[in-house]
Amino acid sequence: MIDLYFWPTPNGFKITIFLEEVGMPYTVKYINIGRGDQFDEEFLKIAPNNRMPAIVDHDGPGGEPVSIFESGAILQYLGRKTGKFYPQDDERARIRVEEWLFWQKAGLGPMAGQAHHFRQYADDNHEYAVNRYTDEVNRLYGVMDIQLKDNDYLAGDYSIADMAAYPWVRPYKRQGQDLAEFPHLEAWYVRMHDRPAVARAVEIGKDERAKWDLRKDKDAKSVLFGQRARKPA
Repeated sequence: MIDLYFWPTPNGFKITIFLEEVGMPYTVKYINIGRGDQFDEEFLKIAPNNRMPAIVDHDGPGGEPVSIFESGAILQYLGRKTGKFYPQDDERARIRVEEWLFWQKAGLGPMAGQAHHFRQYADDNHEYAVNRYTDEVNRLYGVMDIQLKDNDYLAGDYSIADMAAYPWVRPYKRQGQDLAEFPHLEAWYVRMHDRPAVARAVEIGKDERAKWDLRKDKDAKSVLFGQRARKPA
């Protein structure tokens, strides 16, 4: 029913977690971002921002196929479609989920991504950038820690907000963080890690990812980093 255009990265895992949690049939179509698959013209028709994940639901609204890009939009769509992990009738509960979903999209993901870049991939020493993004991720972890002090999950009940955040916390060591500093976040991390669907979801694509190491692949780095605007055809 669902075609998932995917590469095993934090944003990709958001969608595999949801699909594994609900048991919805899906087919993985790998978009090797180090090889440049994201610039294929057919993929750009689905994902004009040349980023994965994206999906095609062959049983979309009205029974017609629909394509969706952007992980947050995909999670919201799948939550509405299945009626799971995204409140349908309780507006206050939905607001809480959306607050934390957009917090992840606007804050945790971009800041952790920059921390990854400057700590792992930048060719030169960029001390200011490393400190800037490492500190900001630390601040954001603190925000989560406070929220999780009295909540098992970010919006109270387990939701798409947790699915969005967890893949970006998994590589915490690469972000220069120590979960021991954040006991409530660490307890949430363990709860997420121990969910069987989550454990299955983060293994998807493991063999594909193991075929190359971005930190050592100059061609892959040139594909991923330093891109400028594409011109209209």
